[in-house]
Amino acid sequence: MRQIILAAAVAALAGCGADTMSGAATVATLKKQELEQGKKTMEQAQQKIGQAMKQMEQSAQKAADAGTN
Repeated sequence: MRQIILAAAVAALAGCGADTMSGAATVATLKKQELEQGKKTMEQAQQKIGQAMKQMEQSAQKAADAGTN
């Protein structure tokens, strides 16, 4: 009888472990997606900053050219 109870307890705990592992895998997948989205957002921000800097340089150059004429 004791062995049957022990076997049932082990089976129940094994099921909990599977649920825990499945939940951890889901969380890991969501974190990966968040990380990828963050990288995309950062790349977009860097592009916008680069474009803004280029426009500022062009404006400064135009102002310098206008000042020398």
